Amino acid sequence: VQLQASGGGLVQAGGSLRLSCAASGGTFSTYVMGWFRQAPGQEREFVAGISRSGRATDYADSVKGRFTISRDNAKSTVYLQMNRLQPEDTAVYYCAAGPTTWVSRRGNAYDYWGPGTLVTVSS
Repeated sequence: VQLQASGGGLVQAGGSLRLSCAASGGTFSTYVMGWFRQAPGQEREFVAGISRSGRATDYADSVKGRFTISRDNAKSTVYLQMNRLQPEDTAVYYCAAGPTTWVSRRGNAYDYWGPGTLVTVSS
């Protein structure tokens, strides 16, 4: 499975961005999808995850209520709508696909990773 994220960029605090991650080379609907991020000098952290059907989602406490993950299995694409962005959201955002049954916050549950897209939030 190949993943390609897009939609990152520079935004002012309080603004919004929508990330997309297009998958190819596999059966998208059989993968749990996740978004992770890594800020400079910090470890990679879980942001959001969505089940294969899209009915179940999970969010890190730091983004709950501001970010929304969704997926379109017909388009083999997962999205991350990010609202009320803050400078601490600045990071490289990665999408990941995992052949798991449940949404996981652990990076090692995901087998495939995209190259990442940079999100910069200015104050």
